[in-house]
Amino acid sequence: MKINNPKTVAGITLPDSTIARQATELLLEHGTEFLYNHSIRSFIFAALNGKQKQITHDAELLFVSAVFHDLGLTPHYKSEDKRFEVDGADAARDFLRSHGLSSQALQLVWDTIALHTSPGIAEYKEAEVALLNYGVALDVVGRGYSELSEKNRQEILSYFPRNNFKNTIIPTFYEGFKHKPDTTFGSINADICTCMNPDFHPRNFCDAILNSPWTD
Repeated sequence: MKINNPKTVAGITLPDSTIARQATELLLEHGTEFLYNHSIRSFIFAALNGKQKQITHDAELLFVSAVFHDLGLTPHYKSEDKRFEVDGADAARDFLRSHGLSSQALQLVWDTIALHTSPGIAEYKEAEVALLNYGVALDVVGRGYSELSEKNRQEILSYFPRNNFKNTIIPTFYEGFKHKPDTTFGSINADICTCMNPDFHPRNFCDAILNSPWTD
């Protein structure tokens, strides 16, 4: 796996604490070069947004959240019955608990990862939750693209290239939860299943209401 590990990119310092290094090692061990680049880009985008808008946040916790945010897609961490975001959040919480972090920090990181695919909610939560949601959305769907300078964009991509991202991320998502498509109900991940599997029929909330056991 070819990776880059610069100290600073686009004016953002990548955390180099013991926790940050060990989290990165887990990403490299259980993830892929593609997920590594996506995760670090997401952190940098998030941190840049925080810097530009002067949003106070814990850089180390934001970094760990970014590193773990897609690990729930990987064979090592994915479960049989939970949303992939929850699998990643659980893994990060267990990892940080082993380092003796406070229950408040554990919950913050859990929420940051579990809600990273929840637009309309994440941006109203704590700074780390909102920032990671922003960073991931910028990398995946280009939200906030115009706010990223060409200079910063080119520098970030020189270290962490996209490598045919648009055509790779959808099957990467699907591979992580194709064995448990029902966990995508009520989330944007149902769109991934619909895109990748023509036989997939997403559950409909209106049907759930009308077919409930209540008589009226």
